[in-house]
Amino acid sequence: MKQKLIFLDIDGTLLPPGEMTIPASAVEAIRQARANGHKVFLCTGRNLRMTKPLLAYGFDGFVCSAGGYVGCDGKILVDLPMEPAQVEGLREVLGRAGAECTLEARDDTYGGIRMIERFAHLFPRKPGQLNSEAERWRKTMEYGMTIRPIEEYHGEPVYKVVFIAPNEACLAEAKQLYEDQFIFCESRLGDNPSAIVNGELINRKFNKGTGIKAICDELGCSLADTIGFGDSDNDLQMTDVVGISVCMANGSDNLKKLCDRICPAVTEDGVARELKTLGLI
Repeated sequence: MKQKLIFLDIDGTLLPPGEMTIPASAVEAIRQARANGHKVFLCTGRNLRMTKPLLAYGFDGFVCSAGGYVGCDGKILVDLPMEPAQVEGLREVLGRAGAECTLEARDDTYGGIRMIERFAHLFPRKPGQLNSEAERWRKTMEYGMTIRPIEEYHGEPVYKVVFIAPNEACLAEAKQLYEDQFIFCESRLGDNPSAIVNGELINRKFNKGTGIKAICDELGCSLADTIGFGDSDNDLQMTDVVGISVCMANGSDNLKKLCDRICPAVTEDGVARELKTLGLI
């Protein structure tokens, strides 16, 4: 088979949200795919620090920070942090609206105590009630992993802002000021229109799709020879550009409607089973 480039979202796709151990079935599938001449990449909203432990399993590169930091075969292809004025402006307008946020730099993530409390203690722990991004952050903050106090932030380049707002209306001013610069990728935590909203701000200069294109350009490969796996709405730009788009059975209804294929859930060896179905292993 002609060489394919395989792009795997992490949380809710390669492994359960917030976990750090790749299932054995996926580890073996990735090994076999690479042995068969294909290349495999992580394609995630996580920053490099939260991604790096997984790179030891054997990957050819990564699209981190939702496309803001991209590497292939040991070479950095994309490094596009926010402008400092954007970071400060967003912190101010979100704070004024009663929203909390975390700042994701390349090697650290900074969060306020109220953000930690909301994720770790206020959200229900019932399966299916949190999207994968929210569940990742709840677990991350509950167990104190990789989060530094916001007071320790001293201007390091920031690639992404993650937020929690009391309701969607609280985001109105932020959207008015910044929607031309950032995609507000958001989800309600419940069915109530006034429910808490969590999400992330993705710079319009890049996304997972542009990260994939950068890797294809570096390797001289066609987008037609790419396959992307995802589970949530922050994977839309990835699945828009790949030759074959795959949504996990545990994925969002919106993504399922737009993807070419639906594979078994992350808890049912979905990645390994779909790679086999596609004839890559």
